[in-house]
Amino acid sequence: MREQHSRAALAPDWFLRVRLKLRHLQLFLALEEHRNLHRAAASLAISQPAASKLLGDLESQLGVTLFERHSRGVTPNWYGEIVIRHARSILSELHHAGKELNALRAGNAGVVSVGTVMAPAVTILASAIQRVHRELPGLKVSVDVDVSKSLIPRLMEGEFDFAITRIPEGFPAEQFVFEEIGEEEICFVCRAGHPLAGLAIPDLADIAAYSWSLQPSGALMRQRVDHLLLQHGVLPPGQIIDTPDILVSLALVAKSDTLTVTSRQVADLLCAPQHFRLLPFSESLSVQPYGLVSLRKQRLSPGAGALMSTLRELIAHQRRMT
Repeated sequence: MREQHSRAALAPDWFLRVRLKLRHLQLFLALEEHRNLHRAAASLAISQPAASKLLGDLESQLGVTLFERHSRGVTPNWYGEIVIRHARSILSELHHAGKELNALRAGNAGVVSVGTVMAPAVTILASAIQRVHRELPGLKVSVDVDVSKSLIPRLMEGEFDFAITRIPEGFPAEQFVFEEIGEEEICFVCRAGHPLAGLAIPDLADIAAYSWSLQPSGALMRQRVDHLLLQHGVLPPGQIIDTPDILVSLALVAKSDTLTVTSRQVADLLCAPQHFRLLPFSESLSVQPYGLVSLRKQRLSPGAGALMSTLRELIAHQRRMT
């Protein structure tokens, strides 16, 4: 890709000088989704010539091409990928601003959106939400449970106020504030009455002889299990069902000899003794610590700040008790 690299750098207020509009941002995302100027224009209820002029005028003023035109449509180049990423973040922030304004106008205390991995969702976050609602009963809290490699990009795009997660490799750590909470102990789960449930300490090879339901490849807990098998020289199970949803895994476990792996906190909450058993194992298993993660340059809303402060209080209390 060749562009005029010798051109002068953009000024800090370049977006004012080129008269960047919200319509530009919407067009960037529409083009990224549809990869076709006609369909992108139709999705924004404008004509194709108007969309073409909007994009062409901006590219001319920037001095770079953002989208490569070809017979099948358009494709964002490196410059285009940059503006798409930031356009998505800006529009997401404006969307959240609207939700907060509506909440305050309705007499509520604001809106908080949190992303989290499974374990803290069922323990510390649930306790923090319950406590903060005593002081701010009108605070609207949205919680989305996912794996770390999905949560961090969504945090960077402005979808969450903060997250309770880990920072996977490959993400710029300097962009985040990370406040460690603790490690996540994991365990093997089977149904009550499973052939392995009566063994004092099942061997890993015996455990691997059954089907497993696990988080998809690349997820931290899955990586820990893969490493455990490799470390002990045990072949992976012949059948692995990939799912990020622990409820799906537990449903499979309850109805068959399938095994799953989950955090001890989740198992204590969801695995009733009359239906499930936690298999004893010869060594302690855990994954790397998770923590409160926020963007370094982001200023939290009052509601998000209140929930974050409550979480810090609970974390501090938890450490004093251990």
